[in-house]
Amino acid sequence: MRDVSQPLLFETSWEVANKVGGIYTVIKTKVPVTVQEYGDRYHLTGPWNRFTAHVEVEEIEPELDAVAAALAAIRADGIQVLYGRWLIDGAPRVILFDIGSAAHKLDEWKGDIWRVAGIPSPPNDIETNDAIILGYLNAWLFGEATNCTASMCVAKADTQHAIIAQFHEWQAGIGAVLCNKRKIDVATIFTTHATLLGRYLCAGNVDFYNNLKHFNVDEEAGKRGIYHRYCIERAAAHCVDVFTTVSNITAYEAEYLLKRKPDGVLPNGLNVVKFSAMHEFQNLHQVAKERIHHFVRGHFYGHYNFELEDTLYFFTAGRYEYRNKGIDMYVEALARLNGRLRACNSPITVVAFIITPAKVNSFTVETLKGQALIKQLEDTVAEVSARVGKRIFEMAARGREPHAEDLLTEQDRILLKRRVFSLKRDSLPPIVTHNMVSDHDDPVLSQLRAVHLFNNDDDRVKVVFHPEFLNANNPVIGLDYEEFIRGTHLGVFPSYYEPWGYTPAECTVMGVPSITTNLSGFGCFMEDNIVNPQDYGIYIVDRRLKSADESIEQLAGYMFEFCQKSRRQRINQRNRTERLSDILDWKRMGIEYMKARQCALRRCYPEAFEEEEEEEGAGASSPYGSGPGAKLSRPQSIPGTPLPGADLAMYDLAALSISAELPGVRTQEDEDHDLRPPIQLKMKTPLMTPTIQTP
Repeated sequence: MRDVSQPLLFETSWEVANKVGGIYTVIKTKVPVTVQEYGDRYHLTGPWNRFTAHVEVEEIEPELDAVAAALAAIRADGIQVLYGRWLIDGAPRVILFDIGSAAHKLDEWKGDIWRVAGIPSPPNDIETNDAIILGYLNAWLFGEATNCTASMCVAKADTQHAIIAQFHEWQAGIGAVLCNKRKIDVATIFTTHATLLGRYLCAGNVDFYNNLKHFNVDEEAGKRGIYHRYCIERAAAHCVDVFTTVSNITAYEAEYLLKRKPDGVLPNGLNVVKFSAMHEFQNLHQVAKERIHHFVRGHFYGHYNFELEDTLYFFTAGRYEYRNKGIDMYVEALARLNGRLRACNSPITVVAFIITPAKVNSFTVETLKGQALIKQLEDTVAEVSARVGKRIFEMAARGREPHAEDLLTEQDRILLKRRVFSLKRDSLPPIVTHNMVSDHDDPVLSQLRAVHLFNNDDDRVKVVFHPEFLNANNPVIGLDYEEFIRGTHLGVFPSYYEPWGYTPAECTVMGVPSITTNLSGFGCFMEDNIVNPQDYGIYIVDRRLKSADESIEQLAGYMFEFCQKSRRQRINQRNRTERLSDILDWKRMGIEYMKARQCALRRCYPEAFEEEEEEEGAGASSPYGSGPGAKLSRPQSIPGTPLPGADLAMYDLAALSISAELPGVRTQEDEDHDLRPPIQLKMKTPLMTPTIQTP
């Protein structure tokens, strides 16, 4: 019988030390809490990207004998493997396979996966071919390989410890299928972060959620040329001990598209230490906002007729998925907001950014010219100011009282006039910062023109479409994405298809209020855990039960309401928003992963838990209860009475009993020197309550 108290954990993803998409952030930020739990018994496996691995991974020798023996057997068959430490927080051990060195076995493995699992694989799909190779190499690591020189593996070399293997997304799914078909002695978990078919269907402009129960999934996958990939994903979901997703909305989707109801939800967290600025985050907001001010002065030169003190910065960001990310709804709502602000003669100006990568050639001449002119004006004013300061000093030193007409010389006046005249222009400020490859049919530009958002002088909403991700080397804005977020006032993410949603989560941990929807994983999570999320700066647009026009009107209403807030009200709201970062920390979210691993161990090794269950049957019940629907109470800075309830000190994890120490979440026994009202979390039904199924 294997020891389930000290299991080995292997986590497989295509994005281990290989940044491709959002899963890289999930894996990377989760590492510290997982290493703290497992130490050197935790390994990550993935493909060996030779372009980045040399700066991401430090090669070392395996410490565990079982891993060393398995890697030696794989290398003996000509497969190249890199074993080392991933140079990130936590420094986890990684096993990276050279996909190309195993390409000679591809045809053999493609035939085998068809025979054992009925999964087809067309010859020209490189991504699927690579996924098959990665899956077989992982199965080789855990168990026996087919027709190979050596058959040593981790499961054979270590017969004492239980083994857990978690697979992320369909690219890693072949390994999960093989573990089941070959009866490899490993507890398996498969996590889908977004279903393949769901993403394709939503991009195809269909009424996805209302028709979810009625799709012919095989036919729809075939129409889109992804049937073989869909087969991998669906087989992986059915072959593992525990199937999970990242949000309740994705779990609902997976139940109908993958034909298995997920066993639980593993929400994505963040390394809050990285984003947290403690009490200084308001000061960082001011610093970053001033740099955005500098960009705005240059971009709107010649039409800079609004007060920056009365200007709010809104933004949306992410992949260029025009409908899935809700960019269409964002632009339409901005047009309606513009009408409302003009109708009430509001002094507020909104500068709305759209930051998403598109095909571009270069920055526009007008964009670069504006920044150059403002820089030239800034340098000239600095020179004139220095001369004026020297004249004031000399006059005062001689006992003379300086007069205004004595401070500026005729030369200074002429120089300043030239700079001011150079800022005049006849054309309107551009709505896009780059020359687009397809300017005439770009969906964002087309909609901006359709709703007449042209940055006119009387527009209260100005728009800036920046079709590239931000970085500090950008010659126009010159801010990293994180710094840019800090300088804004509101993030707007009205997504139609968003399995989780890191963008509003990043806003939250930096104290920036955001708008999301009840079709995003993040929005559902906040709605389930917080009483009236709007009080904490989390606005949730209903895209599930309302029509598109009603949802746009609600979004415009939220933005207009935000514009009505005073500066003091916005500061108070930012403070409340920043305090929510504690519930998004991996220290809390990681508990759901712990429950999933325990559930997998129970299903794979039920005999190891029989004695423990007997002891628990005689034990006392939890003093905290488990009432459903408990949420985070309203902040005490909002009028109204917080809902009563016990403080959260512990999760009841079925067979587990794990204390949860959440930063910023206090129990009655804590000594508290913080004068702010405490955040009180009440007991909530666990996201994953595993149903133990014995084979």
